[in-house]
Amino acid sequence: MALDPQVKKQVLRKLTYGLYVVSAAQGGELAAGTVNWLSQASFTPPLVMVGLKVDSLLHAVVDRARAFAVNVLSADQKDVAQAFFRSTEVRDGRVNGYAFEPGATTGAPVLAVVPAWFEARVTDAVKRGDHTVYVAEVVHAGLRDPQARPLDMWETGWFYGG
Repeated sequence: MALDPQVKKQVLRKLTYGLYVVSAAQGGELAAGTVNWLSQASFTPPLVMVGLKVDSLLHAVVDRARAFAVNVLSADQKDVAQAFFRSTEVRDGRVNGYAFEPGATTGAPVLAVVPAWFEARVTDAVKRGDHTVYVAEVVHAGLRDPQARPLDMWETGWFYGG
């Protein structure tokens, strides 16, 4: 039986995702972008996996740096997610208009407005299709607001998948 492309699209869009700003730094170059294909993959060691679009600057910088930060957005930060759908612009100590500091372990940008974040070092990469799946070990984490509810893709009305 052949795969019906419309059914496939509808079914894959039923998967649940959060929205995050992934960032990386290497050799003075910064990159950041909103992603939703991200999940924890192991307790011990603490591993995550993230899919990054192959033709993006973020992919190129993560590939060179072998590390990144994940900025966890709160449910009321749809505007922050939207700001990172465009190309990375660093100006006056801000990335895409938001203040940041270099992560303590990887140097990847950590946004000042997010309730939580973590830094991770790449351990593996699966390079297939139009996204690379990076597996990375969490090496540092920070929490500003333990009560914040994370931003969920479904609640935004946006779709990325299918």
